Amino acid sequence: MMYSLRLLSALLIMVQIAVADEIGSVSTKFKWLGPNDKVVVEAFEDPDVPGVACYLSRAKTGGISGAVGVAEDTSDASIACRQVGPINLPEEVRDGDLDGEEVFKKRTSLIFKTMQVVRFYDKQRQVLVYLTYSDRVVEGSPKNSISVVPIQPWAATAAPSTD
Repeated sequence: MMYSLRLLSALLIMVQIAVADEIGSVSTKFKWLGPNDKVVVEAFEDPDVPGVACYLSRAKTGGISGAVGVAEDTSDASIACRQVGPINLPEEVRDGDLDGEEVFKKRTSLIFKTMQVVRFYDKQRQVLVYLTYSDRVVEGSPKNSISVVPIQPWAATAAPSTD
């Protein structure tokens, strides 16, 4: 029974983490066999703070190992987050209870390495801070990137024309 509760809790936590949409990619290194190495651009919305979207660029290893999912991607990544709608901070975020909470996670090797995005709230400056970094079971990487989203009033405006 206790094992079932732990498993259910872990699954519920995983459901809260955002899923990214791939926006596009560019090749960075030609491979004779399998897909090329590339930089992928993905977008996701903060699951706890509606009105914030983040754009993440990251390296993706190609070749045969990349095609079958056993390649280890480098720790290179960049992030830019923006306010895309009205922001109403949940109490847990405003109080700092969720500081350092993981809002996005992507496996970058078969077993040992992940790239993740965590969120902090800087109450003094009224901004959300998003940090992306890579970790490994044995040794993480100091490579990281941050983006800051000032919390601004959001005026209702008409959608831009797509003509």
